[in-house]
Amino acid sequence: MSDKAPDSAPRSYPPMVSRLRRGERDPNLPEKIDPSELEPWLLEEAAGENDLLSFFQSFLWRLVAAGYPLDRASLHVGTLHPELFGYAWNWNRDDGFCDEVKVNEAVLATDAYRRNPLFRVIEYGEAFRGQPGQSGANEQSPLMAELAQKGITDYAAVPLRSGGAYHNAATVATKRPEGFTNGQFADIRRLLSLLALHVERHIATRISENVLNTYLGVAAGRQVLQGSIKRGSGAPIEAIIWVSDMRGFTDLADRLDDRDMLSVLNAYFDRLVGAVMEARGEVLKFIGDGLLAVFPFSDFESEQAAANAALHAAQDAIARLNQLNGDDDALPGIDGWRPLHSGISLHKGDVFFGNLGAPKRLDFTVIGRAVNTASRVEGLCKAMGRQILITEPVAGLLDVPLEPLGSHDLRGLKEALALFAPRVWVNPRAK
Repeated sequence: MSDKAPDSAPRSYPPMVSRLRRGERDPNLPEKIDPSELEPWLLEEAAGENDLLSFFQSFLWRLVAAGYPLDRASLHVGTLHPELFGYAWNWNRDDGFCDEVKVNEAVLATDAYRRNPLFRVIEYGEAFRGQPGQSGANEQSPLMAELAQKGITDYAAVPLRSGGAYHNAATVATKRPEGFTNGQFADIRRLLSLLALHVERHIATRISENVLNTYLGVAAGRQVLQGSIKRGSGAPIEAIIWVSDMRGFTDLADRLDDRDMLSVLNAYFDRLVGAVMEARGEVLKFIGDGLLAVFPFSDFESEQAAANAALHAAQDAIARLNQLNGDDDALPGIDGWRPLHSGISLHKGDVFFGNLGAPKRLDFTVIGRAVNTASRVEGLCKAMGRQILITEPVAGLLDVPLEPLGSHDLRGLKEALALFAPRVWVNPRAK
């Protein structure tokens, strides 16, 4: 299986659809099997498949090996995610690949989706079967016209029902001049009903991942799914620690109503979180207007790379906020929110990343003296008139010129800590 599509098999997707992975046929799959072997495989061996891409394409190649004239197929599943409508897997016998894609919520408003036969299958659970190229079919759906041009003679889209809450569907298509026989299509429908049970299992796992990653972050979500759910479980990590706060938050909260303040905070965090995540940082927690993030050394080539990534993210976040402040169309209907500023501190240290709380209500977070130090350094940003403050341990890892700001006494530290700020301002947004 390879993630990069070869030039020999290009596929185009609309802007709201993004390819995640591409799967290839497993050379160990049998070239020919008896159709009677398909159901036992679905009921037994397939239960051990933990990857939906691998499972789906394995199922399709087995159909081909059993003699079914299958040339195209797809699987479509809904999910619980704040930005995604769902995922899809698109298989084509001609090029031999199966693409896993994610589908943005924006697709629901497009005319192409509403004119696609899948619309009524997904939205209303209605099955569809048609012959591309026949009179009237192409005018009703651009997809049918496209399939006809590619030689497809019989296309079907069916709902997959197994008791779940999400609208799932599968499509099958053939180039066989006579289309699927009634017997072949009945067999495929029966096998798809068994496939639906596996799909629900995979969807449940993916939804769990989406929810945990959205609310806890990728690293914490991964640990929880792997069973790190007891108080005190976790691991020490060494990282660059990011602590930031919005300047003037209290004044804004007093002047704006709660709904408007929520919109402002979302716009603010959108810029900061985007900068952190694009630089491979891990967002751990939102505390009011505050943000806690880490750049674990284990996720980078070196400590220096982590430190440089953290500084890049901090400068990128400030640049994104400046863009937001200068956007006349931003946050329409909300007055008096400009300008938004942030104070960001970067510190290096050992922290404990794990479960904290009571047996029935846990939080996965990072604790340690280094976190406390980073928070206290951030508190100096306003008094020192700086948007970014860097502690001496981080400064020693950076390869950019820094301005020394002297040593400062911090509560909890026996010795004063030297602080620095970027000497040369770099705007990562400038192109």
